[in-house]
Amino acid sequence: MLVSLFLLRSVVLKHVVDFEGWRAAARSLALDHIPPEQTIWSVEEASDLFAETVTAAPQAGAFSVPRGLVDLAETVIQVKDPERFALLYALIWRAHGGEKHILDDVADPLVQRVMRLAQSVRRDTHKMRAFLRFREVTELDATRYVAWFEPDHYIVEANAPFFIRRFATMTWSILTPYRSAHWDGETLRLAPGARAAEVPDDDALEAYWRAYFSSIFNPARLKIAAMVSEMPKKYWRNLPEASAIPDLIRHARERTETMVEAACLSPVRPPRPRVHVPGTRGTPPADTPLQALAAAAAACQRCDLFRHATQTVFGEGPATARLMLVGEQPGDQEDLAGRPFVGPAGQMLNRALIEAGVARETVYVTNAVKHFKFEPRGKRRMHATPNSTEIEICRFWLDQERDLVKPAVIILLGASAARAVLGRAVTIARERGRAIPMGDAKAMVTTHPSYLLRLPDESSQQREFAAMVDDLRTAHAWL
Repeated sequence: MLVSLFLLRSVVLKHVVDFEGWRAAARSLALDHIPPEQTIWSVEEASDLFAETVTAAPQAGAFSVPRGLVDLAETVIQVKDPERFALLYALIWRAHGGEKHILDDVADPLVQRVMRLAQSVRRDTHKMRAFLRFREVTELDATRYVAWFEPDHYIVEANAPFFIRRFATMTWSILTPYRSAHWDGETLRLAPGARAAEVPDDDALEAYWRAYFSSIFNPARLKIAAMVSEMPKKYWRNLPEASAIPDLIRHARERTETMVEAACLSPVRPPRPRVHVPGTRGTPPADTPLQALAAAAAACQRCDLFRHATQTVFGEGPATARLMLVGEQPGDQEDLAGRPFVGPAGQMLNRALIEAGVARETVYVTNAVKHFKFEPRGKRRMHATPNSTEIEICRFWLDQERDLVKPAVIILLGASAARAVLGRAVTIARERGRAIPMGDAKAMVTTHPSYLLRLPDESSQQREFAAMVDDLRTAHAWL
């Protein structure tokens, strides 16, 4: 081993989130008994000509640190702080030296500082997932979705898998000042940073977001400080709905006084007006977020399916339902009635729910695609399976339904529904009946009731019907 004049070691990492390079170097340094104060960390090029550069060559010897420390390091490596590598190595040095439970010492200044950095990354990650908005761009007759985001830390690489799972069938690009991520449906490509000017200013979704945000805004509950802390102004220019915020704040007092005056003048408050929206049963009231979402979806023209369908068929059921059923798309009778699962497949589903001991009026029922796709055969309209693009475009509405209803259990009826929710191709025979974690909820895949109607003989129908009932009963028991 060569030792420099000042006994310094320099570690040069390949890029700002080179976790594997940092971990290999930290292991090598610890086994070589190099303390933190004799180590210099940098990215791309060494900053000290008197320091010896460490290569991450395998070192012999026992090396073990708590798994929790490794997980913490994977998070903190994303912090935009040049001292992060040294701070993490200091923790590794102490853990390797015998302080195996160092993370339990919450009063330790080093532990406190690193934990604060980790929390900062988690907040930034939450904001990226909550405030990033894609805009539609047409390129050579193909559609790409582009989003601009300005993170506080180096979080693009770690968050790219989340957006791949969420938008697996879309072609998209996420642009940030330091790094860009491009997904073509099969491969993720990371590229240098970009400029905000590369993202288009407007698209068809902007009007919806502004109308929806305005519809759920309650001036009597305005808390500007909380709004700014939860949705900092630096993100407003990237959010279509944010353009409505200044006017909503400006007129909040006036609107609140009008509401109070109206309440004082009337000894008995009149009932809320109810507006019929295709795809609902008159509940919830017209001024709830779910009703506003249904009204917006009724005018949806995001894909060509609206051109031939009679109407949008939105979900129906309690806004607080703990169980959600998601099918593929409305059928002929649903398209005419404006309600999901009222045709033969819906009657089969109702029978299965009754057998499983589940009351349909307690569940929220919807479809992955909100318009009926069909092929005309004489006077009949025959079902046609939605393609992946149509499913992905309509997923916009399904995601909003899930966010508003917040079901504890989601039953996915058929492969198309499973693909829409899970963001990947699903084989029902392999995955049916098992619990699939989805954040705070669980999902289960089962067959679509229309599949039972297509079976050639009664015995097969009875067997599959019994299997569907078992799946429904199991999912309901999870509640």
